[in-house]
Amino acid sequence: MLAFLSITGILLSVLLLFFNARKNPTTIYLALFFFAISIYCFLQYVLLYSKSEVLVSIFFFNTTFLTYLIGPTLYLYTRSILTDNSRLKKSDYLHFIPALVFLIASLPHLFLTWSYKMEIAAKIVDNSQFMIIYNSYSFHGLISGLVVFLSRPILAFGYLVWSVILFVKFYKFRNQSRVLSHQLFIFKWLIVLFSFFSILIISHAVQIIQSYAIQNVIVFYITSILQFISGIGLIGLLISPFFFPAILYGLPQIPIPALMKTVAEKEPTPTSTEAKSQPYEFEKDYLLLIKQKVEVCMSELQPYLQPDCNLAYFAKLVKLPAHHLAYYFREEKKQAFNDYRNEWRVNHAKKLIEDGKTVELTLEAIGLLSGFSTRNTFFIAFKKVEDISPSAYVARLTK
Repeated sequence: MLAFLSITGILLSVLLLFFNARKNPTTIYLALFFFAISIYCFLQYVLLYSKSEVLVSIFFFNTTFLTYLIGPTLYLYTRSILTDNSRLKKSDYLHFIPALVFLIASLPHLFLTWSYKMEIAAKIVDNSQFMIIYNSYSFHGLISGLVVFLSRPILAFGYLVWSVILFVKFYKFRNQSRVLSHQLFIFKWLIVLFSFFSILIISHAVQIIQSYAIQNVIVFYITSILQFISGIGLIGLLISPFFFPAILYGLPQIPIPALMKTVAEKEPTPTSTEAKSQPYEFEKDYLLLIKQKVEVCMSELQPYLQPDCNLAYFAKLVKLPAHHLAYYFREEKKQAFNDYRNEWRVNHAKKLIEDGKTVELTLEAIGLLSGFSTRNTFFIAFKKVEDISPSAYVARLTK
């Protein structure tokens, strides 16, 4: 079961990166978090339950350093989803020092011969406590093996506490923060994430301690319960994103000063008492702001005439995050950006045709002037919008 759940978690992290990394960079941290958690759990399975010398030889300390990314990626994800800013600061690279230290410390083991690794793996399979005895790290003499193994869940738990503190801070001032008042499901999602993660990481820490304690019936019974509890934590982590799909593609958020300016243009300025008692519909107003910016940019700057006009290019023009625009087109317009852009291109082509440009230009040339890169894409888009081909449209006008 642990192996199946771990592999599922790895696949989930790959899917998150593949489908959401460009739309919402914040999910990169979430995908790395799930990947590191899954590697950690699979490592537990390999070392304690698999009884496979080959798997132990491959994963024993070859992937251990990745488990030190669990805490940092959780914190970076929490911060980025609360602040709507996924960029790393220079100081953020300090979070990756533990993983780097353990990678460097495990290098001697990485370059051992395969036969020697198999010999070590056989001893670990025979007696899991050999992992503590074996001099696997260059600083083994300075730090005990139990401390090394406990450092992973302890570090992850420390970052969990740090993330919870950040969460509480933002929740306390949620009406004044950049997280919109109508999007409190962000907080619900983080509560679920923190809860299942705390169950998993605490139970694993206790399991590590128990696995190196004196073995008796009581210890075995407790360990079995802990395995069940940690399984609940892992299952909860893996299925929780499916109950909060909105967190995967980003959320429309905006600083309050800019938003209040937009609201003020539509409504009279409220008194100070009203401002405190009546919350603005931030999401609705922000989406209206996006709509205004999109339409003004299209009509005045005509970016659709550029062949390389994609969502990223357009986001720079309107000075809005690309995943906010993706949210707007998907949830509000119920239309892909490319289809929206092509409508403007087709309308531009229609105007050229109606102005009689077909006398001096071919339909392919009109398509190129309208922003289409090829004749084929022009004809396909035109027929999709007008339900007839450009040539049929010209023929209808000339009748």
